[in-house]
Amino acid sequence: MSHPVANPTNIPKGNILIVDDTPANLRLLSGMLTQQGYKVRSVINGATALTAVRAAPPDLILLDIKMPEMDGYEVCKNLKADSNAQVRDIPVIFISALSEVEDKVSAFVVGGVDYVTKPFQFEEVNARVAAHLKLRRQEIELEKYNRHLEELVQAKVKEIADSQMATIFALAKLAESRDLDTGKHLERVQTFCELLATRLSRLPKYAARINSAYVEN
Repeated sequence: MSHPVANPTNIPKGNILIVDDTPANLRLLSGMLTQQGYKVRSVINGATALTAVRAAPPDLILLDIKMPEMDGYEVCKNLKADSNAQVRDIPVIFISALSEVEDKVSAFVVGGVDYVTKPFQFEEVNARVAAHLKLRRQEIELEKYNRHLEELVQAKVKEIADSQMATIFALAKLAESRDLDTGKHLERVQTFCELLATRLSRLPKYAARINSAYVEN
């Protein structure tokens, strides 16, 4: 097994959780990754891993498969089914002595992003860890950018809607100034429509279709 190259910058690169029921494997991987500048936590079983992840989600998980009580596949399935996106979206790299194609396929089916076979070369593990952490950071940045775009679009739509509504009210007031009966009629129709739509929204038949935006329109 190759030895790691030390990271002279000593700048934290990410938070990694290692899950393996063999203490020697935990010590080896933890020591090598810590030397590379990662913050590393280690646990020896699946149940503890799930607790640790939900308490403080790591940036990436290195997960063994053959463990007692709860194997790596089950751990990964639990993570990917979690309601918290911070937990659900954590990249999981399987590291296992199982080398059959079926084992690797099963790992990807339950949500793993990569698979490393033991005995491993640390350079390979290090490269894959770095690659998947970079991909995850890019995904997070893209999600933030998309949310920002969505907020800008919503603000612009509201601006246009407010402008349209101002125009409508201006026309209504203009009609009122020329013809008091017509102006009051417009206001009455507006009020009646709002009352009717609000009342309909409380009925089970229409509740899913009539929301506050519908009533406002």
